[in-house]
Amino acid sequence: MNLITAPFSALLMLFYNLFGSYGWAILAFGVVLKLITLPFQMKSTKSMMQNSMLQPRMKELEKKYANDKQKYQEELAKLYQEAKINPMSGCLWSLLPLPILIALYAVVRRPLSNLMGLAATEVTALTTLLSDMGLYTVPAKADAYVEMTLANVLHENFSAVVSSGAVASFADKLKDIDFNFLGLNLTMRPKVFFWNYADTIGMAAAIGLFLIPFISALLSWLQSKVSQTTQPTASTGNASMDAQAQAQAQTSKSMMLWMPLMSVYICFIMPAAMGIYWIEQSVLGIVQQVALNKLYKGQIDEQMAEFNAAQQAREAEIERKRQETERLRAEGKTQVNASTSKKRLAAKERNEAEQKAAARRAAERSARGLDKEVPASQVGNRRYARGRAYVEDRYENVQPAAGGADAPVTEEINDQDS
Repeated sequence: MNLITAPFSALLMLFYNLFGSYGWAILAFGVVLKLITLPFQMKSTKSMMQNSMLQPRMKELEKKYANDKQKYQEELAKLYQEAKINPMSGCLWSLLPLPILIALYAVVRRPLSNLMGLAATEVTALTTLLSDMGLYTVPAKADAYVEMTLANVLHENFSAVVSSGAVASFADKLKDIDFNFLGLNLTMRPKVFFWNYADTIGMAAAIGLFLIPFISALLSWLQSKVSQTTQPTASTGNASMDAQAQAQAQTSKSMMLWMPLMSVYICFIMPAAMGIYWIEQSVLGIVQQVALNKLYKGQIDEQMAEFNAAQQAREAEIERKRQETERLRAEGKTQVNASTSKKRLAAKERNEAEQKAAARRAAERSARGLDKEVPASQVGNRRYARGRAYVEDRYENVQPAAGGADAPVTEEINDQDS
């Protein structure tokens, strides 16, 4: 984990030394990360917009192959290939910010270990010193954000702590980090009942911390709303598929509600620094989405116009060849396809030979005056298709065996069995 968090820690401390403010360092850090991930987000946005532009074609395929899912998948893959679009690229690139957020959370949560580079024994020694000085009370239950609390106490009593001999061996590592930003202490977590600690930090600061989760949720919802502009919906003309599309749209609406609610919950259990970072990322995300939509709209419209024109030309050529084949077949001028298998050609030749033989026999019967006599066994032009001894009502009018007894039949069966 240290290998991943080290670059983030160095970058965050660089901005803190530059601005002298932890809050501005967080915001500058977020801008740099947004610029680093911008090429990937551009690719993701473009892919999602291209997928949206293909929706009409995809709806046509769904309607055409509603009863053949395998054929639909084959045609859909062919459609993506011809349009030169990777349907998974939009999802893959959109997941990139997640590991960055996890790494940033680790850096923010443990400033002593990551920003100052203290070892576990040194963190323990600092905790003992602050406790002995009466500046810090060790909680009875483990706290995931204990290092943020210690770093804030260290800032408030930096001179006294550094001058103490208990930290002489690592005093050069200690850094005086000011976590105050716009009147808020970014190491603190928002409280639902904010008025309970207004006397300690001030009513304005308490209300400010309380509003961070809701501002983050509102901007998260707005960002999702802007992102949905690249995903238009259309009717397929198929009731079942339209119902599926409506269900998907309903799921998207539910996610637009649940994600902000989750954002509110998470911001209440995390330090305010993470809430500030999320607010900034939502603002930058909205600006980025609007800019990229405007950038790619004309390009993708032109690309899709060319693609649709090529598709229409291809379909017109297929239809022209089909009509030409039908015309040649009607005129008896069709040629054997060189790629046709020998087995299929042999079957075709046998069928043609059988038809000629049947036509010849029909002509002979007609010449002998037998064409009016049609035996019950005849199927099409095959006179004895059901056998020469075929009797149509053989089950209704059973003829007894010679002699009127069943014994010869039984004996015959027995003889056959033996």
